[in-house]
Amino acid sequence: MLKIDLRSDTVTLPTPAMLSAMLAAPVGDDVYGEDPTVNFLETEVARLLGKEAALFVPTGTMANQLAIQVHTRPGDSVLIEENSHCFIYEAGAAAALSGVQFDQIPLAAQWSDSIVHDAIRSDNLHSAPTCLIVVENTHNRGGGRVTRPETLARVARIARDAGLAMHCDGARLWNAAAFLGVTERDIAGPFDTLAVCFSKGLGAPTGSALCGPRPLIDRARKLRKRWGGGMRQSGYLAGAALFAVREHRARLVDDHRHARLFAEGISQLAAQGRGVSCDPSSVETNLVYFDVRTGSGEFTAAAAKHGLGLGAVGPNRLRAVTHLGVSRSDVEQSLTIIRDLLHKF
Repeated sequence: MLKIDLRSDTVTLPTPAMLSAMLAAPVGDDVYGEDPTVNFLETEVARLLGKEAALFVPTGTMANQLAIQVHTRPGDSVLIEENSHCFIYEAGAAAALSGVQFDQIPLAAQWSDSIVHDAIRSDNLHSAPTCLIVVENTHNRGGGRVTRPETLARVARIARDAGLAMHCDGARLWNAAAFLGVTERDIAGPFDTLAVCFSKGLGAPTGSALCGPRPLIDRARKLRKRWGGGMRQSGYLAGAALFAVREHRARLVDDHRHARLFAEGISQLAAQGRGVSCDPSSVETNLVYFDVRTGSGEFTAAAAKHGLGLGAVGPNRLRAVTHLGVSRSDVEQSLTIIRDLLHKF
């Protein structure tokens, strides 16, 4: 049994107040459009992101894949940041469901006009034409790094000039806004569509939303039904998401503070020659990546025996994620466990 679980921010459990909100949520049949809590959540999230409409879906993967399908046709190409969630962690859905291919380029923070222009495929006899750019903000495998509004504005200009649509995998967009000290709308502006998640940093048990122009969201609603995502009295789930959006966004800065504390602690262990390395300056939000000299699988197994959950993301690379269920004392205790394990290894 893990006492401190840093594997992901998806492991959070609903708070008592969130459970009360779920039980109190008025519900109806969402497939008929009659669930008032779902309707209110969709309206609220669309307003927060400055978009015309939103669609409540079970998962972030579904939200992203709906966006890809409404923007593309089979045989098209999608320009995407390397190691993006849509590419690595969505089971080949874009190819299987929409018949598109991905062209990977570096993280958006590194994009220059020439990098993007050179990657765009023209619509000629031999090419799969590029029709969509996907940006992940924050970027998971990029260490939870935030793509700044000025970068997004530059990419949006290139996309408009080339006639391309833009989608944001904003599963942790709430974290990006908290880090920058801006509203979510400030980051969402350049995108045609956005996917946001309620079950990561915000702590709801499940659920995401796809936001964008109403005609695209109406089409996505039909696709959601086709893919088996039409839910009935889903207002109980939407009630948790609505509570999370209202009550848990402001506390995300605590997660970021705890992540930096963890990274600084690992860096101090590295300075003592403990066989670990971490760059605290790379930690902007709630994700911390660090390396151990021993194998990551062996290390995470040993940590689990001491009640600490860590994620193995490479042969020697580990990930720790702070979240609603992690306190400052949990971080300090985690560092103690890691220090003792490094001594043994």
